[in-house]
Amino acid sequence: MKKREFLRVSSAALFGGAAAGAGIVGASAAWAATSPSVIRVGVRGGVDEEIWEVVTQVAKERGLSVKPVVLSGAVSPNEGLNNGDLEANAFQHIPFLRDQIQQRGYKIASVGTTLISPIAFYSRKYKKLSDLPAGARVGIPNDPSNQTRALVVLRDHGLIDLREGFDPFTGTALLSDVTKYHKKIELVEIASVVLARSLDDLAAAAIVNSFAYQAGLIATRDGIAVEKREHNPYVNIIAVRTENVDAPWAKALVAAYQSEPVRKFIETRYQGSVIPAF
Repeated sequence: MKKREFLRVSSAALFGGAAAGAGIVGASAAWAATSPSVIRVGVRGGVDEEIWEVVTQVAKERGLSVKPVVLSGAVSPNEGLNNGDLEANAFQHIPFLRDQIQQRGYKIASVGTTLISPIAFYSRKYKKLSDLPAGARVGIPNDPSNQTRALVVLRDHGLIDLREGFDPFTGTALLSDVTKYHKKIELVEIASVVLARSLDDLAAAAIVNSFAYQAGLIATRDGIAVEKREHNPYVNIIAVRTENVDAPWAKALVAAYQSEPVRKFIETRYQGSVIPAF
């Protein structure tokens, strides 16, 4: 694989200056007149970064110039997209985007699905959730969408009950929605980006796949409990500003991702821990 040409961005230096690059090779005059010369896509490091190497090559072969922008730390791909520093992003599932729109009023919409990246509980000390002792401190994400996913896993494994009528397709669940603990554990809310680094200090922790992968953890290999893949609302997406939902370049970007080379790469590289959703 070619040497990475990704622009890495820290929280101290956001999107410094406009991205430069060649125009869209072989594009029609109409396309070139209405499309940015380079499609900057905000992604997280790790799994998404690797996949977008392949997407970038597929897009290039089809005449679309794509530049993944790898964002680290607290830098928000949605903030960058909403502000016009990016043309698209690909790092989140629909419930997370819905929560962000409700909280911040972003003018952002989904234009296509990418993959399912399962959340899992990991532990340095125990082989399964049922082994957790009374009083065990268990880390869960502090953002509503990923906290919901973690609580659903705990519910599905019989550790807790959630409020009657809860449906992850239409709403979120917080700690206040836990109606019963079947095992006396302490749930600790921690930012997702910190959970992997906190694993040694906890009995177990629910870590989203992108951060788990960066820590060398794979859900199907290392997880002591993994969310179900069937009937899962947490499919990851490509998002753009609402004004660009029907733009030709947005459709071409989605098509480049949802291509056979990308599918084969995901299936071969991740062996089922990350699943194509197209």
